[in-house]
Amino acid sequence: MSVKSYRAAIREALEHEMQRDPDVVLIGQDLAGGAGGGGEDDAWGGPMAVTKGLVGKFGRERVLDTPVSEAASIGAAVGAAAAGLRPVAELMFCDFIGVCCDQILNQAAKYRYTFGGQDQVPLTIRTTIGAGQQLGSQHSQALYPLFSYFPGLKVVVPATAYDAKGLLATAIRDNDPVIFCEHRLLYRLREDVPDESYTIPFGEARIVEEGGDVTVVALSRMVHVAAEAVRALREDGIDCDLIDPRTTTPLDTDTIFDSVEATGRLVIVDEAGPRCGTASDIAAIVAEEMFNALRAPIRRVTPPYAPVPAAPELERSYVPDASRIIAAVRSVMER
Repeated sequence: MSVKSYRAAIREALEHEMQRDPDVVLIGQDLAGGAGGGGEDDAWGGPMAVTKGLVGKFGRERVLDTPVSEAASIGAAVGAAAAGLRPVAELMFCDFIGVCCDQILNQAAKYRYTFGGQDQVPLTIRTTIGAGQQLGSQHSQALYPLFSYFPGLKVVVPATAYDAKGLLATAIRDNDPVIFCEHRLLYRLREDVPDESYTIPFGEARIVEEGGDVTVVALSRMVHVAAEAVRALREDGIDCDLIDPRTTTPLDTDTIFDSVEATGRLVIVDEAGPRCGTASDIAAIVAEEMFNALRAPIRRVTPPYAPVPAAPELERSYVPDASRIIAAVRSVMER
């Protein structure tokens, strides 16, 4: 056990899986870098420097640079998975899904179904999500609800370094396509992470805090923002269950149901938008299945229904913060 950053934990999971299985290959832009340039051979390690150092350990036959074409790189990864490899492809920003929508949503997601379960696509697509760096509306979205919409894809949204390492190992070993969503503001987050390889099952939520008054469900970076709010509320005598689903597909509804059964109140915190997002999905499921347990209307804490702004002041107002979560919890307590 040692202290590792979220970025380092992901890199370590990739290294362990590449050592364990020679069929695991990395595909993406700038993963190796420096080819024929006369400079440092491992120039980047991907746009977020997650894979830095791996080309030196595994070589260019397993760490593959691609042109700046998401359609080509993701398409190649889907084909490689169908042919028997276990590629881990990097989609620099989740916002770029529009360039490779057909490859992910019409091919990878439907491959097993189309062929009656006779074949599989053991593909992991790592991508970044989230606002907070003033990158503008085309580089700051949290599109995991879009991936969650399509049956055949599994969707992972780890909030901690520990979870990122264990869930990525599970993703790479899975025989279905997995979208692994990494929030850019979490890369420097540090915590104790085991040095050895381990896995975390999909569809098992993590109970971050326990309390009997209100159930709070949050995802990815919002788990940390919600934890700040929960700690402040505890000082005022309001105790909350804080649940991190960790995966949106499969979704651990049992843990959420058990908590709502006990508290009768639900607040969902989601960096994705308010329309057709994960918060709306969870709210609908709970309203349908647990209506009689509810003692107050469900509250969602999300950004407004608008593109992510680039100006720092507007972006700070756009993303949910602790004060908005506290207000939502207080409103359901008053009911």
